[in-house]
Amino acid sequence: MTDTRPLLFFDSGVGGLSVLAPTRALLPTAPIVYAADSAGYPYGTRAETEIASRVPALLGRLVERYRPRLVIIACNTASTIALGAVRSALDLPIVGTVPAIKPAAIASKSRVIGVLGTEATVRQPYVDRLAAEFASDCTVIRHGSAELVDIAEAKLRGKAPDPAAMARILAGLTDQPRGDEMDVIVLACTHFRLVDAELAAAARRPVQLIDGADGIARRIAYLTRGQQWPAHPVDNVAVFTRVDSDVLELAPALRRFGLDRIDAL
Repeated sequence: MTDTRPLLFFDSGVGGLSVLAPTRALLPTAPIVYAADSAGYPYGTRAETEIASRVPALLGRLVERYRPRLVIIACNTASTIALGAVRSALDLPIVGTVPAIKPAAIASKSRVIGVLGTEATVRQPYVDRLAAEFASDCTVIRHGSAELVDIAEAKLRGKAPDPAAMARILAGLTDQPRGDEMDVIVLACTHFRLVDAELAAAARRPVQLIDGADGIARRIAYLTRGQQWPAHPVDNVAVFTRVDSDVLELAPALRRFGLDRIDAL
């Protein structure tokens, strides 16, 4: 019999679509449930204690409803805060999303790396540990931007990002000491890959933008190797914790990512 259990992607908003896209390229017939905590959005400005309790509880409800074969926390903030608690609570494979500091350190020639994420992510001890382990010989500059999360969400609703806003956000990194030497920026929020072209265009000098989406997709394919998939693509669902006019405006973009209908949790 065909195994129709889905892959469950989870984020506070639409940022996780940047992880979904390369995953669908590798596993084109995989059933997908994409879950967005629109009632809790944005995570980057919320307290760690709230995220640490909210994410495992929501994923428990989602797993009970959709019975996935694997869960992907496609959110750096949720992963750096709640990944351990989710893995303890759920008896199935969990893939997290953490800042791609290791590949950034490998790629950097100047040994100055930027980490651009949410305010909650960039202050996490998890990021300290990644920097100490993989980039100890680098200067690691951090900047948190809630505005850029909103810009990415608005782009998927059809509003083009403002180049001046992109330049102002990047200045949060480049205006710091040694910021003018930075040659690699880690996109430490899955939303930010959705506006990577606009970020690159706004940069004062050439800079490489790195995120972990492609590596996560390969990890998902590896963990599900040998498993059965439907012979043909099935209807995939986007589920939101609150369905309002902003969510409904996302419908055309969701369809471009292979998500055929919207449900409420």
